[in-house]
Amino acid sequence: MRTPLIAGNWKMHLNLDQAAELAAAVAGVAEACPDREVMIAPPFTALARVREVAGERLILAGQNVCWEEKGAFTGEIAPPMLRELGCRMAIVGHSERRHVFGEDDAMVNRRLRGAMAHGLVPILCIGETLDEREAGQTMAVLERQVRDGLQQVEISEAAGLVIAYEPVWAIGTGKTASPDQAQEAHEFVRRLLCEVYEKNIAAGIRILYGGSVNAANVDEIMAQADVDGALVGGASLSAETFERIIRFA
Repeated sequence: MRTPLIAGNWKMHLNLDQAAELAAAVAGVAEACPDREVMIAPPFTALARVREVAGERLILAGQNVCWEEKGAFTGEIAPPMLRELGCRMAIVGHSERRHVFGEDDAMVNRRLRGAMAHGLVPILCIGETLDEREAGQTMAVLERQVRDGLQQVEISEAAGLVIAYEPVWAIGTGKTASPDQAQEAHEFVRRLLCEVYEKNIAAGIRILYGGSVNAANVDEIMAQADVDGALVGGASLSAETFERIIRFA
């Protein structure tokens, strides 16, 4: 059985006091829901403050991570730095990193391997644009992003991976993939992981859905066989809304 993971990506929002207040509320919900895992990725500037109120059950993550442990990489954050701040996970390949900041699959792979080398669980984000979906390229895009993103990741390392399918056209737009669309993509990724690794490994890798997940649609999305959690953006900034998502039925 795959333990559900509900992850909140706070992006570039919240000051220190707001982040600590929200984290404390989310930590309380996480403590009350032992059958699922809860993760938050605050801005880097808030991680130290959030750690003070996070408790044991709430997982902290970096919104990105460099592949090097130190050096002349202005604006980056190293895996040991995230570990020192209490992080256990790191998001890599988010669509905003790919499409706003120009990160390609090779860079995403370097970040992923850098995270894993220092004991961070990477959340590998994949997903197609609206143009790619309308051109019938969805599965080809997902296959490329998975295969290239997992280059040089050995089978012995793969069990700890998390993958997040986030159709770019559904992020922050209010549009959500239908449950059938989400399941179709997740099932395809699961089959692909069987080819890249093996069936037993693929069966254990969690695949999250992201893209305008909210309190109204989370139950239906989470009911799909290959959806193992959610990567939540804007809806994770409200304690009330995020609690409802964490407590999905």
